[in-house]
Amino acid sequence: MALENNLDMTSETPAHSDTNGVLTHLLNGRVKVMQPAKGYRIGMDGALLAAGCATIPKIRTALELGCGVGGALFSLKARCPALTLTGIEREAAYVMLAQQNRLLNAGDVAIVSGDIGKGFKCFDLPRVDLVFSNPPFFDDPDLLRPPHETKRAAWIADDGLDAWLDFAQAAVNDGGHIVFIHRADRLADILSGLSKKCGAFVVRPVLPFADKDAKRVLVKAQRLGKAPLRLLPPLILHDNGERKHTPAVEAILRGETGLGW
Repeated sequence: MALENNLDMTSETPAHSDTNGVLTHLLNGRVKVMQPAKGYRIGMDGALLAAGCATIPKIRTALELGCGVGGALFSLKARCPALTLTGIEREAAYVMLAQQNRLLNAGDVAIVSGDIGKGFKCFDLPRVDLVFSNPPFFDDPDLLRPPHETKRAAWIADDGLDAWLDFAQAAVNDGGHIVFIHRADRLADILSGLSKKCGAFVVRPVLPFADKDAKRVLVKAQRLGKAPLRLLPPLILHDNGERKHTPAVEAILRGETGLGW
């Protein structure tokens, strides 16, 4: 999970709240997700992650690392109903909400409680065709201002980004794919970490505005892939007009299109 403090989603409209959280609609109402009223909230990163995964062909099984309450997980299931999906989450409160969200959405999705830092061998799970993740962002021990406890899991990866990259490579089938969305300034670390078992990298920068630097990158890799790296045109989130998002992003948020590679 990653905190998305600069990326807003108009498709996420609070519909109801109770003592457990807020009910949010995704993909133009096709997905319903109960999420905490405070702390980590579903955002743009998860929507782009699901949209990117949905366009990868010949995928039958998929695993999300750090699925949170299931925003990306259930969005991908809505886009690809035949896909067999599993999500792993460490935080007990998010596991509970993800289990509730299984009942709100059509299609069976498995939720597993566990710590990615322990490694894939500690889980009784089969390898899959696709591993995807929006991992914690700020694993810097020198961070000057630590986050509030309710947001800590989204900001700090206790075992560092490498643990997530290693887990993904162990969990994916030969020829299968890994998709991560993360901070743009960690791109070199992602490519280096995934190079242990993967190649055929495809990178799509995500820009807040056309004249701004990328804040996020979507990275796709293939286990045992040999194709050269491809750098795609950027996805631009916002225009300078009255729209909150560009037409391309609005179509993704409504579930009308995926995000191709």
